[in-house]
Amino acid sequence: MSRLSSSMSLSVSSPITASCSVLLLLVGGMASSHADSMSALIAQKSAQSALSARYTPSYSTVPSAKISTRSRIQRADSYRADTAVTAPVGSTAYRYPERAYQAPSVLPAFLSGSYDNVDSEYLPILSSAERQSSMAAREVISTARKMALNERTIIQGGCWDYLDAVFKRAGVTRDTVHKGTYRQGPYAHSSQIEAGDWLYYINHGYNGVEHSGLFVGWVDERAKQALILSYAGENRREPARYRVYDLSNVYQIMRPSV
Repeated sequence: MSRLSSSMSLSVSSPITASCSVLLLLVGGMASSHADSMSALIAQKSAQSALSARYTPSYSTVPSAKISTRSRIQRADSYRADTAVTAPVGSTAYRYPERAYQAPSVLPAFLSGSYDNVDSEYLPILSSAERQSSMAAREVISTARKMALNERTIIQGGCWDYLDAVFKRAGVTRDTVHKGTYRQGPYAHSSQIEAGDWLYYINHGYNGVEHSGLFVGWVDERAKQALILSYAGENRREPARYRVYDLSNVYQIMRPSV
């Protein structure tokens, strides 16, 4: 009986087992086939992606910029010197720099004056001497001008006393840069003379006597003609005057210094 049961059991289960085996083989084959197709698909997509990345510019992945055609910069012709262009808080609008104020050039008042101790045609030479000379020389020239033209100062003594008073009032000292003698020289070359210099020279216009004066500038350097501030002396009761002198024989130069 037991053999019969075993035999029946085996005979019944054998068809089922066989069927299951067949089914498993089919499913396994399908799974293997599906896995192979998926691998091929992934490989294909990877190849397409690599090819696309190779021929696509790198900036294609950057978001496009927002472009605005609206300008926040003000036109230059709308700018006013007294109004600065300020931007709102947090804004990056352009701000024009402040314009430097330039005061209009004003000519010295003495150029328009009328004087009896200087010819008006020589006033520009006097003005240039004040503007272009060194600081010490400028102090001497301007001080002498005020004493001669504005104050019409009379100093006790002669030419030496007057110029000594000018240098003292200007607050400068004097350095001898050339020294000779009245009769034998050596006489200075015109290139050695500068505005504000205190000169000793032979006065060829007045009997060839010794004289001293303040050099202002050349009227004609080639002809040795120069504008000089000269003081005749207290006996004449006249202020110092600007006159043209012959400087062919300058034998001493004293230069103002601080």
